[in-house]
Amino acid sequence: MTYISLFPFADYWWFYGLFTLFVLGMLALDLGVFHRDAHVVGFKEALGWSVFWISLALVFGYGLYQYGLYKFPLDPRLAGLDHAALARQTGLEYLTGFVVEKSLSVDNIFVFVVIFTYFGVPAKYQHRVLFYGILGALIFRIIFISLGAALMQFHWVIWLFGGFLILTGLKILFAPEKPMDPEKNPVIRLLRKLVPVTPNLHGQSFLTKIDGVWHATPLFVCLVFMELTDIVFAVDSVPAIFALTKEPLIVFTSNVFAILGLRALFFLLAGVMHKFRFLKYGLGLILVFVGLKMVWLNEAFGGKFPITWSLGIIGALLTASIVASLAIPVRSAPAKS
Repeated sequence: MTYISLFPFADYWWFYGLFTLFVLGMLALDLGVFHRDAHVVGFKEALGWSVFWISLALVFGYGLYQYGLYKFPLDPRLAGLDHAALARQTGLEYLTGFVVEKSLSVDNIFVFVVIFTYFGVPAKYQHRVLFYGILGALIFRIIFISLGAALMQFHWVIWLFGGFLILTGLKILFAPEKPMDPEKNPVIRLLRKLVPVTPNLHGQSFLTKIDGVWHATPLFVCLVFMELTDIVFAVDSVPAIFALTKEPLIVFTSNVFAILGLRALFFLLAGVMHKFRFLKYGLGLILVFVGLKMVWLNEAFGGKFPITWSLGIIGALLTASIVASLAIPVRSAPAKS
């Protein structure tokens, strides 16, 4: 069966542009208005922003479904196809992609906690670092998605990405965790050689001038390391969503909405992340599943594994890992006599 793109870039370049402007506008409003002054983000504020971003993502997904119901019958390339089913498939692919990206982004929070602790970033400056970190993450995701959309046209790339996801999932499940040491990162070591770094914070500034010489502050080093870790996460997450849909527009929008809510999710969950000790196993199994979907399940089901089954399996794995984390208490070490 020949694949027909529902949202070809040549016809929807204007949407990519408007959507990007919308995202930049929301980010400017966030930092320039709501978080102009550095402050500690409390639980209620983080909860409110989390609900806002998730609600916005779901409203967009419903709008995408309604747009499909209107637009697909007017597209001559889709004549003779079930337009309602195509619109439903589009909405479900977006929702499944958003759930997967949101789930995988939780893994970022574990790393963010370690990074902020290591560099001693005060709570009131963490939102600023996360803001620019996520702005950079959006740029890297756009690059990865563009490359992925071009490469996914080759069948061997599908096998390569699928195998990579399976190996990554197995690594999460079975490989022992290693402590993070930013000082051993070659990029951070190179940065310290190229730019003088002051050991002290200078408010919320990333750069400061000392004796006429520009110095990077610990906030800037923290930001660089955060961008590096996001590149690593993008290598996992972008192929994962391409296993669920071939539409770059769905990949792009679901990725962006998942990342936009990451800051609020960090402040909401950072203090309780230690309680979700089985979450990594759920994420590992999700990566194994989407990898198998790429290399085997899609072909086994006539070219497309049912998206409703994918959403159900991913939701079940995520829910089971969270419930197990909360239901099974951590064994305390025996008291020494």
